[in-house]
Amino acid sequence: MSPTFRSLSNRNYRLFASGQIVSLTGTWMQRIAQDWLVLQLTHSGTALGVTTALQFAPILLLSMYAGVLADRYSKRFILVLTQAGMGVTAVVLGLLVVTGVVNIWHVYALAFLLGIGNALDNPTRQAFVTEMVGHDDLPNAVSLNSATFNLARILGPAVAGLLIAWVGTGLVFLLNAASFVAVIAGLLAMREDELYGGRRATREPGQLREAWRYVWQRPDLMLPVTMALFVATFGLKFQITTALMAKHEFGRGAAQFGLLSTALACGSLVGALLAARRERPRHRVLVGAALAFSLLEIADGLMPSYTALMILLVPTGIAVLTFTTSANSTVQLGSSAAMRGRVMGLYLLAFLGTAPLGAPIIGWLGQVGGARASLVGGGLLSLVGTLLAVALFARRRHVVFRARLRPRPRLLVLEQQVVEEAESA
Repeated sequence: MSPTFRSLSNRNYRLFASGQIVSLTGTWMQRIAQDWLVLQLTHSGTALGVTTALQFAPILLLSMYAGVLADRYSKRFILVLTQAGMGVTAVVLGLLVVTGVVNIWHVYALAFLLGIGNALDNPTRQAFVTEMVGHDDLPNAVSLNSATFNLARILGPAVAGLLIAWVGTGLVFLLNAASFVAVIAGLLAMREDELYGGRRATREPGQLREAWRYVWQRPDLMLPVTMALFVATFGLKFQITTALMAKHEFGRGAAQFGLLSTALACGSLVGALLAARRERPRHRVLVGAALAFSLLEIADGLMPSYTALMILLVPTGIAVLTFTTSANSTVQLGSSAAMRGRVMGLYLLAFLGTAPLGAPIIGWLGQVGGARASLVGGGLLSLVGTLLAVALFARRRHVVFRARLRPRPRLLVLEQQVVEEAESA
């Protein structure tokens, strides 16, 4: 089997990945259908923002506690429960739409319940990857998960658009509910004796504080978590920034906005497949990808035409996925089995839970400075955050980051150095 897909030789992971392809496609279908339904019911952009905030707020509130649960109990059992719960919310919303009794408060309530399911599911699902494939194949499995996510991000909205035009939003929600069956069936069919189970944490007071201390005392974990905080909060806001660029800067419509999103997703898919070929994440790849993404996002905001922006979003997507897969693998591989769930909860709090905080800032930049300012500002804030994280890491680990420009660009991490040096021939 090709090294790019080596994790698929593991039966348990094949079952998981197959279910994820189906379920994530359904999830992206529901995202589009839910947004369209809110606009049909209210004709209000504010209502759309409220729905998104309700869906992401539980991640900010619950992701750390979800990590505690993942360390205490069977991750596979938790995933079966969360997937079933999210499937039920899709069924209820679909039936409300089909019967014609849906109201906006129904959408708000179900979006919040779906957010709770996601908040409990995400840290557990991320930590469960190690139990399926072990440490050696973890970077490959994380990269393939990202490839699956981005493939679904390309297919889901396209399928949803066709179905909404033909039969309305109700059937889309019901199809998404059915897609959760694929994940649950795969989880139940796994062989327990082939999982790489680790020691579970016992119920003790102060387990959340223990996770914070554990990460703070580990500079190798603080680096990706801190970088993810800045990059995700300010840089990964393309639903806002590309929409502003398409509409206000280039005078394009919804279809052209969709093409920008597709270009970014295609680049992300390529980046995930390239990352799947790497054996283990390295700090120079992690830092280099974050710096490359920040500079590319700044360049995105300076593109003179719609076509130029669309082309540049492809390498931007590659840089995004190189960074996110490296950060995810670094955090998981660096965590002990008994702490992995809580550490992933903290990482996802930084990566996803800050969405309600960063979006208003980027939106404000776009309002006061124009569409280009939202991209340039997001890239600059990501760049500053990355450099701060590197400085903190270098100070605590006594390392040097050396940029070598010839014979080929490289970023070296040298242990036991205390000075920075840029070297060029």
